[in-house]
Amino acid sequence: MAAEPRSGCPINLTIELLGDQWSIVVLRDIMFGGERHYRELLNHSIEGIASNMLADRLKRLVEAGLLSKADDPSHKQKVIYSLTEPAIQLVPLMAQLGAWGRRHRPASRELSIRAQLLEEGGPKMWDAFMNELRHLHLGAARPKRSVIAELQAAYLAEVARG
Repeated sequence: MAAEPRSGCPINLTIELLGDQWSIVVLRDIMFGGERHYRELLNHSIEGIASNMLADRLKRLVEAGLLSKADDPSHKQKVIYSLTEPAIQLVPLMAQLGAWGRRHRPASRELSIRAQLLEEGGPKMWDAFMNELRHLHLGAARPKRSVIAELQAAYLAEVARG
């Protein structure tokens, strides 16, 4: 990330923060995959992120205020990464990115189902998903609806059809 932005344009500012090859992918894996530890993010990355790149992106995302980092009480040498409110508010952007990629890129059926459901579910589903992420990452009250469970069930059904 540049120390000084090129301009005050909100699109430019967002791209300067999220426009590299890995930041959105790391946020996606935390948001949709439930990955919270460095090793999980490294080992479960379907794109195969390098360890030094992951460490750099996690550091950048923490510095930018999109992730927080806390010691893991179950293991002295681990930390837990959590989405912050600004990262959770990226859900509509992530839904739109997925919808666009599903329509215009050669996306696999299995990996497209979540994007399809989020596109079809629209803002109501996005809000429910953000509330669930607030519960998981910020300690908010547990919502009645589990969008994560819905998305996972749809994904597993597509894999089974495989």
